[in-house]
Amino acid sequence: MARDFEDLIEENEDFDLVEACLLIGQDIAPDLDVAFYLNEIEDMAARLLAAVGHEAGPEDRIVALNQLLFNTLGFVGNRDDYYDPRNSYLHEVIDRRAGIPITLSVLYLELGWRIGLPLQGVSFPGHFLVQLPLRDGMLVLDPFSSGAALSAEALRTLLKRVVKGAGRSDDTIEALPLSAFLEPATKRDILARVLRNLRSIYHEQTDTLRELEVLDRLVLVQPEDHAVLRDRGLAFYQLEAYRAALEDVREYLACVPDASDARQLRALLVELTQRCAKLN
Repeated sequence: MARDFEDLIEENEDFDLVEACLLIGQDIAPDLDVAFYLNEIEDMAARLLAAVGHEAGPEDRIVALNQLLFNTLGFVGNRDDYYDPRNSYLHEVIDRRAGIPITLSVLYLELGWRIGLPLQGVSFPGHFLVQLPLRDGMLVLDPFSSGAALSAEALRTLLKRVVKGAGRSDDTIEALPLSAFLEPATKRDILARVLRNLRSIYHEQTDTLRELEVLDRLVLVQPEDHAVLRDRGLAFYQLEAYRAALEDVREYLACVPDASDARQLRALLVELTQRCAKLN
């Protein structure tokens, strides 16, 4: 894993989100030219700036952004192959002009920021969105659907798809305040969501090596999430990297001694200790 990723996200909380997302791509393409893709985005931003007048209001800037990204450049939400891992790697999204809500939103946010729009990412359940604070309210946008503005009714429909799976009734969902699901996401939150999407895909594909690469990055992005440390330890265990597994599981139990899975993990700790002793 490139050391540059760790350096970048540890500089400050206002790190370069696009660069961080591109660096993730070095897991699948070690020789990835990050500077090339940063220049690609610079070119997009320059075209957008040329199309937007200095006097343009926020709504006109959104129209220009949507026109460039989805009409001129042809970016689309990949509905046909949503769980293709390439949809979560920003360089692949730029090459293929297709992505999922989170990666299209990263590009949308970056270009919007370049033309003075105070856009915010929103970790809406099951579907990442972008919002624009306005003087008289909030405009919620869906980059996965070509930057469409979403009404409160459309947001409720999106919410029902996720929450109903948790056994909530329609009446219960209707009573939930939408504002609770529209809190702005930090850059670290956004980066973590990109990585969690990838982790979920590779876990489903039982590609433990790729999953481990993603978990390595998640530990850096969200060090306070001890469950990620546990999961990385279990991935090391599956790959028979017993010393690394022992270190992660031991640290997890030290941080969360009363965890619900503590008993099973303490048993695993005994096994790992024995296995490591045989390696000496």
